[in-house]
Amino acid sequence: MKRLIFISTIFTLYLFTITSQDKNMDNSFFKEWSTPFQTPPFEEIKLEHYLPAFEEGIKLQKAEVDKIINNTEKPTFENTIEAMEKSGKLLTKVSSVFYNLNSANTNDEMQKIAKTVAPMLSKHNDDINLNEKLFAKVKSIYNEKDGLNLTTEQNKVSKDYYDGFIRGGANLTNEQKEKFRKLNEELSLLSLKFGENLLKETNAVGLIIDDKNDLLGLPESVMQAAFELGKAKGHEGKWVFTLQKPSFIPFLQYSEKRNLREKIFKAYINRSNNNNDFDNKKILSSIAALRVERANLLGYKTHADYILEKNMAKNSQIVYEFLTDLWKPALKRAKMEIDDMQKIIYNEGNNFKLEAWDWWYYAEKVKKEKYDLDEEMLRPYFKLENVLQGVFDVASKLYGIQFVERNDIPMYHPDVKVIEVKETTGNHIAILFTDYFPRDSKRSGAWMNSFRKQSNIGNNFITPIIGNVGNFSKPTSDKPSLLSLDEVETLFHEFGHALHGILSNSVYPSVSGTSVPRDFVELCSQIMENWALAPEVLKMYAKHYQTNEPMPDDMIKKIENSKLFNQGFETVEYLAASFLDMDWHTLINAKEKDAINFEKESLSKIGLIPEIESRYQSTNFQHIFSGGYSAGYYSYIWAAVLDADAFEAFEENGLFDQATALSFRKNILEKGGSEDPMELYKRFRGREPKVDALLKRRGLN
Repeated sequence: MKRLIFISTIFTLYLFTITSQDKNMDNSFFKEWSTPFQTPPFEEIKLEHYLPAFEEGIKLQKAEVDKIINNTEKPTFENTIEAMEKSGKLLTKVSSVFYNLNSANTNDEMQKIAKTVAPMLSKHNDDINLNEKLFAKVKSIYNEKDGLNLTTEQNKVSKDYYDGFIRGGANLTNEQKEKFRKLNEELSLLSLKFGENLLKETNAVGLIIDDKNDLLGLPESVMQAAFELGKAKGHEGKWVFTLQKPSFIPFLQYSEKRNLREKIFKAYINRSNNNNDFDNKKILSSIAALRVERANLLGYKTHADYILEKNMAKNSQIVYEFLTDLWKPALKRAKMEIDDMQKIIYNEGNNFKLEAWDWWYYAEKVKKEKYDLDEEMLRPYFKLENVLQGVFDVASKLYGIQFVERNDIPMYHPDVKVIEVKETTGNHIAILFTDYFPRDSKRSGAWMNSFRKQSNIGNNFITPIIGNVGNFSKPTSDKPSLLSLDEVETLFHEFGHALHGILSNSVYPSVSGTSVPRDFVELCSQIMENWALAPEVLKMYAKHYQTNEPMPDDMIKKIENSKLFNQGFETVEYLAASFLDMDWHTLINAKEKDAINFEKESLSKIGLIPEIESRYQSTNFQHIFSGGYSAGYYSYIWAAVLDADAFEAFEENGLFDQATALSFRKNILEKGGSEDPMELYKRFRGREPKVDALLKRRGLN
């Protein structure tokens, strides 16, 4: 009898093993992808594939790391650092797809998986960073690296690994390590929750209008888009405006109904601050406090000290001084802009003072009065497809590359376009996914991502798969997607990030593409914005969507003349958010703060005027609480100094000067994080950057 039971048990285990193997074979992540260039086969990937792939990926990388640890040979760069770079292929494969789609095309089930996976990954990363034997090997290579005949990139990677272990808790006691693990796990879950809450609040309807009189001042195109949005949101026959920028910004620009402008503006700035299930006040206060605790545990006074150590800025004092130097002239210019708008208010027979929700409306009137220019004049010339072709043409003229649309490569959503990037010789460089329209499954904003990073270990060149994601004006039933001026610049901006990934030519994936300090990464994106509105470039792509006629010279001249328009406002609202970020992350006590009071004190301290709100409020500041820019939001304007200075080289030598473009490609775009960023910049420019070009560009000198 016992023998029969034993045989039965063995047979059951055998069947279970076979079934598990069959099940694994059905999982897309466990197969070699046969798509062109091995892009993700999105139509084959099912929700139930993610968790088993994460689990198996963690298991396989753990085995690979154990093999490195148990290797009895003397630690070398190849058997330790390079072996680490090669490890975790399956985990990287599933992570890249999952997290990119969780940002761009999520659902409730994916968000549940994210919550399950977050502590698993936190533990896995800590298991690696806190392993004493592995750290000892890395440390021995770091200490001996000067005598190991390493390349410049290998030296940089060795230092990054050593620093990563130190910053990952390798020098902590066992008791401290356990505390460190718990902090990392808690922070990963809180950051996820912050982002989920904000997505729900951003997708909310901000305004429903059923009386056509409440649409006074709105252009026909804005009303049409709102009417179609009403139908899509289940409000047939009504006009709906959401808290996505392509929907509510035109309302603020043109609506004559001041009370409704106030309503939708306040709905936007109060996202995740409504004392409901999606409120972020408690979450962000906990995140800030836990970050202090973790920084202190690692021997840093503040979270900012921990972050900035690896950035170009190096410390918070330098950042504060940099922001303050810009704040004074920016605020002065913003006050001049207020005077212009207040005059219009009085001239119209009104006696109210300009408020934050009035800014877009009266700024639009100033633009019309001073420059004879308004947004609706420009939109017909900024058809999305034309703008995209424009940025392709700029990149082709600069870097000798070409872009070919592919219809044989799977997409993760019908809005996505797939582009193959090639050298002029025809050699394949990369695949680019573009995804530009808002939807409820996509977080707000615009970004670049990588489905696969470039690498070249052992001369096995892996080409990158890059994504550009945005939330731009959607097509309507009778018009294509017509972009605003701001959306045009954003598209060029994100394409600059894409080029950083596409043209990467590093050996090791940990330093390829955009794997550079936060305050350097924005150089490659922001410099592309300079070409967007250059007269020579506008003539290439700005064509009327109906007639295909190029933008008239007088309109291009008006854009040129309006370059300094609203620069005080844009700089002040941005700097206010940068100060707020730094204040949250220079806290020295791990004590939770009242989020709203803290924010008020922070903005009051710098003298933010009531007519301008910070670009983000703490409860919806995704960059710093759920997006990797904590103590780093200043990076955009830090890099603006670099990009203004770098673009002067093109202005001096010619907008498409091949020698300058080649130098920028070879010394900046291709290098990634393989060398010190200042050294790379000096190699391109011949000197360190100067702030003069930025001050001149923004009219702050």
